[in-house]
Amino acid sequence: MTFEELNLNEKTKRALKDAGYVNPTPIQEQAIPVVLEGKDFIGQSKTGTGKTASYSLPMIEKIDATNKKVQAIVLCPTRELAVQVADEVRKFLKYQEGIKTIAIYGGQSIETQIKMLKKGVQIVIGTPGRIMDHMRRKTLKLDNVKMCVLDEADEMLNMGFEEDIETILKDVPSGRQTVLFSATMNKRIMEITKKYLQNPKKVKIQAEELTVNEIEQISIQVKEAMKSEALMRLIEVYRPQKAIVFCNTKKRVDDLIEVLKQNHFKAEALHGDIKQSGRERIMKRMRNGEFQILVATDVVARGIDIQDVEFVLNYDVPQEEEYYVHRIGRTGRNGNTGKAVTFVVGKEKSKLQSIKRYSNAKIKEGSIPTLAEINKIRNKVTIEKIKSVIDKNEFEYQNILDELKERNNTEDIVKALLTIVCGKNKPKDDIKNEIKINVKNGEIVKLFFNLGKKDNIKVKDIVGSIAANCGISGDKIGKINILDKFSFVEVPGEYVEDIINGMQAKQVKGRNCNIEIAKH
Repeated sequence: MTFEELNLNEKTKRALKDAGYVNPTPIQEQAIPVVLEGKDFIGQSKTGTGKTASYSLPMIEKIDATNKKVQAIVLCPTRELAVQVADEVRKFLKYQEGIKTIAIYGGQSIETQIKMLKKGVQIVIGTPGRIMDHMRRKTLKLDNVKMCVLDEADEMLNMGFEEDIETILKDVPSGRQTVLFSATMNKRIMEITKKYLQNPKKVKIQAEELTVNEIEQISIQVKEAMKSEALMRLIEVYRPQKAIVFCNTKKRVDDLIEVLKQNHFKAEALHGDIKQSGRERIMKRMRNGEFQILVATDVVARGIDIQDVEFVLNYDVPQEEEYYVHRIGRTGRNGNTGKAVTFVVGKEKSKLQSIKRYSNAKIKEGSIPTLAEINKIRNKVTIEKIKSVIDKNEFEYQNILDELKERNNTEDIVKALLTIVCGKNKPKDDIKNEIKINVKNGEIVKLFFNLGKKDNIKVKDIVGSIAANCGISGDKIGKINILDKFSFVEVPGEYVEDIINGMQAKQVKGRNCNIEIAKH
């Protein structure tokens, strides 16, 4: 089946064609005809199945463009998803005149939203809390609503929106059409469907239909202390233009960003502490290719809508199996191929097996790139750059060459230059070259850092760098004494090996850091 065969108006079909939509996904194929008929609908499908178009395309068909009152509302768990859905709907409205939509959510000026609502909009997409705010202010009236959508209903319930949802549904005319989408169907979801949906059509997309064949999925066994180094090596080998790295906590995101920037990678953070305006700027900058790596938490993952993401890395194994499907779905979109790597530490193997069973994913085992592989890639890049200069005839520094040729032959000059250029890029240490240290667990060990006050180093810099590079939280670190030219850090014996290995060839505030067990 194609979208041309569905009972959609020609303007919508034209917009779909412009957006590259040809064949509906399984959930779209089953949902759109039912929702177009005006029946209530329950869709059990996970992220990446195309559920937004499943309800928004029929919704657009039902809107009366001459009536400026709100005729459809979509409830979303997060502001990121609300913005994403609104963007998608506007894409489908490309050739429609007189139909307006707005995303309303916390974190954005409510006065701005009120002004937009007063101008007249037919489709409101928002979070339950902010929709309730407008209802209390009487700036949003729902008495003309023909269709109500609950998107990611299970997530809304998990976030505590159950009471708000029920209040909103009670305020919407009883004759409206209700559409619900959820990744899971638990008892609370079923209670809402029984209470507010009338003889709904139910469709469930099976797990095997969710497997993203365009994504190469890899797991890599790695020590916690080696994660940041392994990430940087993978970025060098795969060389993605756009990559997303997922962490389980905002602290982890901030620590990793610091490490990446210290090592001259262009990276930005995205998590719940960043205001909406800041998130939107970051997303725009990544779409424009202004930086290479986005490091994010699952809290904002649902709002990440960036095309051409080539590489996704799970720096931490996701806390929920469902998050894995959502994370890797950021790549391999619109027919493109993608690569997703998951770091697995120790006992996390069992969690990975759960993910495989849940998502029906084929995850093959991989390994951290070796020194030889890194050198091969770097040499290839150097050769390509040299060829490009030759092809474009972009030669400079002729005066230096003339001076060198007075006493040296051309081949020796080329070898010397390559030694200088390639030597700068040579990896320092193999990641598997770990130092073994015999220290008793529980024993407090004093470590010597070669950085001190003269390097403008503060306690938070040392703690942050250890946390980022070694995966050891600040509360595990003892007394820190920063002197003029060096510092002492006390840590329990069980963390000494990880810290010394994890901080090899690392920097703190741009300064090379050497650590060893203090001699006194």
